[in-house]
Amino acid sequence: MISDKMIQRINELARKQKAEGLTPDEKSEQKHLREQYLKAIRGSVKNQLDRVRFVEDEDS
Repeated sequence: MISDKMIQRINELARKQKAEGLTPDEKSEQKHLREQYLKAIRGSVKNQLDRVRFVEDEDS
């Protein structure tokens, strides 16, 4: 699950990266957070697609 705190930290690290660069620990944290974020998004999309049902029109 994606929390607001997680998104805020991702954005904070992105701003710092642009402004002054990141330490190796921050780069590692950023990579880990992005992986978690993408995993959550992919899971959400997959869940939505799994619930899609096709209905054929009987008049066709």
